[in-house]
Amino acid sequence: MQNFSYHNLLPSDFNADSRVWIYQSNRLFNLSEALQIEDMLNSFSEQWLSHGDKVKAYANLFFGQFIVLMADESAAGVSGCSTDSSVRLVKQIEQQFNVNLLDRQLLAFIVKDKLQMLPLSQLPYAIQNHFIDADTIYFNNLVSTKKELEEEWMIPVKNSWLGLRYLKAQEASSGKE
Repeated sequence: MQNFSYHNLLPSDFNADSRVWIYQSNRLFNLSEALQIEDMLNSFSEQWLSHGDKVKAYANLFFGQFIVLMADESAAGVSGCSTDSSVRLVKQIEQQFNVNLLDRQLLAFIVKDKLQMLPLSQLPYAIQNHFIDADTIYFNNLVSTKKELEEEWMIPVKNSWLGLRYLKAQEASSGKE
């Protein structure tokens, strides 16, 4: 059974409003890749600059599949150019490890205590066949602050935009309304 706790990995000295970006890989990284990526993330966060000022940054690989970048802007704001540099890092990782980190149509869930990926187009089928239900944990990669990361990243489908859109449609089509 995989351990999905992560709160203890987050920096305690970052403001709750720190900006967060999550990049989800279309596959699990192997151990060698994960170690290389962690080195790349550490190097990037140590050197991340915005208009010449050091960004108070945090970067980590979660569950072997999610790259989480965080910038505490209480010290120095993150400019468009510095955001572009983080995207360059993500694209470099994509190329180097032959993965897709920018596919927003690929969803992540915890099913039977394992991380499972599902294309958005297959979600109605998965709900209809009870592979995914209202209480299935969904990785809401749309979170944008440290506080949201702590409270709204791993949530039941029913509490996400998917629940509003897909569970309601399933209930309507099955006559449960």
